Amino acid sequence: MSDDAGPISQFGVAVAEQRRKGLRVALAVSVGFIFAVYSGAIVPFLGPLFAAQFLLGSARPMPLGKALGMAALILVAGLFMMVLTSAFGDRHATFLMFLALIYFSCFLAQSSGKGGPAAFLVLVVAIIVPLLGILNRDLANSILSILVTGVLSGTLLMWAAYAVVPEPPTIDVAAEPPTLQAPSYLRALANTAILLAAVTICLTNDKLATAMVIPITVASLLGQLDIASSGRAAFGLVIVNLLGGVLASIAYSILTLRPNLFVMFLIVLVVGLLLGGRAAARSKDAGMFAGALTIFLILFGLGVSPLPGSAAESFTTRIVYVAVALIYALLTAALLWPRPTVQPAKYPD
Repeated sequence: MSDDAGPISQFGVAVAEQRRKGLRVALAVSVGFIFAVYSGAIVPFLGPLFAAQFLLGSARPMPLGKALGMAALILVAGLFMMVLTSAFGDRHATFLMFLALIYFSCFLAQSSGKGGPAAFLVLVVAIIVPLLGILNRDLANSILSILVTGVLSGTLLMWAAYAVVPEPPTIDVAAEPPTLQAPSYLRALANTAILLAAVTICLTNDKLATAMVIPITVASLLGQLDIASSGRAAFGLVIVNLLGGVLASIAYSILTLRPNLFVMFLIVLVVGLLLGGRAAARSKDAGMFAGALTIFLILFGLGVSPLPGSAAESFTTRIVYVAVALIYALLTAALLWPRPTVQPAKYPD
């Protein structure tokens, strides 16, 4: 009897922790999204996206020092990207070389299990800033304020979510140490080439001026992929990520029938519970649903954003962008990623 009580109790604690974390994510992204839209934010998904990454990265609220360090890292990265874009935006070869170096550093940190959500968030910043700075000159001077607002709102949303849905003080949630492994230089180099090609296509094609969802989707999927897994698992990965785009299209259609902030709040809350709850689970599928939530926030945010030119693209076009980005990332990773070394089988003499 006592032998069964331990596993059952641990399972119940894990389920309760997952529910609390999923509820925090849903509340943070829905409240943050509404405030961003109400305040007229040009990129309304940025704060909720940061908050979701912060909340999914830990079962405990981020300490003040770590939060300030994370915010400082993102702001420094944004400021550096602004200076880089302004100085070398017209020198395409040099600019792409700097981007490649930044992308390589982030992917190398991801391949070794270091950096947590910081590596992905720096990637997002290094994608958004060049696209807005080069393709939308009117927004070049406001990029830093957009990043500051996004980082501060994401941090405040994280702490507010823990205040509303705290962890029970009697339960000590053991923090899972990051899985460290030897960095894969070849994989990081391949990921850099894949993402850099996607960013270059968007920068050189005026029709893709607001298609930042393409390189962000590519970066998100590259962080989830494992070519060593089965083809069926890779196909499921694409389907789950595409689900985020489909949900965004359905959500926007519902919003057009009742265009008000309360309906928008309910829509984002329901989707946040659906995807955030699965992303909060301690399972191999958690990364897929976190990616789907990222895609939903970006697509839905672009749909309601006052960003110049964003209204000209239909949701059908944006979902096509996501599908193309997912297939592109999957195929190019299968072609460029180094093959895992197979140890020869040992037979008894």
